[in-house]
Amino acid sequence: MKPRTYIAALVLAASALASSTSMAQADPKNSGYAMFGYGTPEANVWRSGSYGMKAGIEDTLCWRTGFWTPAMAVAGCDPDLVKPAPAPAAPTPPAAQPTPPQTPPPPAATVRKISLASKALFDFDKAVLKPEGKAAIDREIIAKLPELAKIELVLVTGHTDRIGSDAYNQKLSERRAEAVRAYLVSKGVPTDRIESLGMSLKQPVTGKTCQQKNRKQLIACLAPDRRVEVEVKGEAKQ
Repeated sequence: MKPRTYIAALVLAASALASSTSMAQADPKNSGYAMFGYGTPEANVWRSGSYGMKAGIEDTLCWRTGFWTPAMAVAGCDPDLVKPAPAPAAPTPPAAQPTPPQTPPPPAATVRKISLASKALFDFDKAVLKPEGKAAIDREIIAKLPELAKIELVLVTGHTDRIGSDAYNQKLSERRAEAVRAYLVSKGVPTDRIESLGMSLKQPVTGKTCQQKNRKQLIACLAPDRRVEVEVKGEAKQ
């Protein structure tokens, strides 16, 4: 046997022996290649001499076994045959849940306070509604009630000026408030939702500005104190 042939035979025999003795340690990924019995299972493939680096991979040749198939290729030996593992699929986001309908808040109560001059409603020192007084109530109060979805309370308050005694003015303020209340009821305001009271001269709006000595002039100056106030509380329409 020629020396070259003899040396080649020794190399092949050593390779086969090393392969057979390393199977217990071999990584199954590398089982298509000749392996040696030391090193980690990831790097125990028998290789030829190094020819440098190419594309970041050591340019050596792995010894394939006779039963090697492309399916047994590993990236360190046959990078062109190994496909990168597919990226894990992104989890499917959960279906958006429909937003439950929001219950609208209850409508806020609204309060309207309307002040009617006593001169427009009554003759001086009287408590009988004049026709122009009824027209003023129709225009300022009755016409605006449909703007409310629900009437909770209507409060009618009578006021007088300071001329005369407190006891007399108390009765006069009560009679005037009751006259307006009765008219509102006749126009459809529920009886159980309307109240009236008299405040006499206790809540003047003129303060101390009227100090005339002449009675006629004093009566004219105190006219704003003689009034009837109607306060309506209810739910406004949406």
